[in-house]
Amino acid sequence: MNQLADCDLSARLTAAEYDKRLAAAQRQLLKLRLTSAGLVKNSSVGPGFLIVMEGVDAGGKGGAIRRLVEPLDPRHFTVNSYAKPTFDEKRRHFLWRFWRDIPGLGEFAVFDRSWYGRVLVERVQGYASNDQWTRAYDEIVHFERSLVLEGVEVIKFWLQISPEEQLRRFNKRKKDPMRAWKLTEEDWRNRERADEYAAAVDDMFSNTDHALAPWTVISGEQKRWARVQIVENVVARMEKALASFEHPDWGEDGYA
Repeated sequence: MNQLADCDLSARLTAAEYDKRLAAAQRQLLKLRLTSAGLVKNSSVGPGFLIVMEGVDAGGKGGAIRRLVEPLDPRHFTVNSYAKPTFDEKRRHFLWRFWRDIPGLGEFAVFDRSWYGRVLVERVQGYASNDQWTRAYDEIVHFERSLVLEGVEVIKFWLQISPEEQLRRFNKRKKDPMRAWKLTEEDWRNRERADEYAAAVDDMFSNTDHALAPWTVISGEQKRWARVQIVENVVARMEKALASFEHPDWGEDGYA
């Protein structure tokens, strides 16, 4: 199955539908977040939640993240954004810089970009060798499985838009002095190599879509649709994870 080709970019919501569904989903998200943190009466600390946001440039990740954390207290979530690795990070295994930000039980974190850069931009732009990025598929899957088995739910999204919509957003950013900072030369270079990136994305789905951390592809063509879908999907995954979570018995001294 080609997940990008199967993504329906025509999906739309009216303004009224958007307001109603987003408000309902955000209310439920707040309830679930407080429950998972053990802050609701008769609740205990639940699983950790790691939301991984990936997608094409200008796909709408930032706006979706804002709607996701909007109903939450700032003390109850973290958002981590990842650009190219620093010199110090390059000297270590590529997963090292992400380990430091992984949420623990009862915590909630959003990653704006992630370790998937290894098999996307680093592959296409030649920053990783062929051996490094082909080996990374198995390393990523083992990494994600270890997190899930230790109680951290990994929820992965890919936001997809058409080339035409991407160009429209690029040009809009270019003309807006308050948003021009979001458009870089790298964005234009990536667009020129769109076919190579599409092939890399297809390989990524084929090699890293697994039962413990499946991919969810969301159409970002209409921002209203994408934002509601992200929040509703997170709510559904949280409900499922909380219903099946068994808290470890750490004992009085903190050890099982």
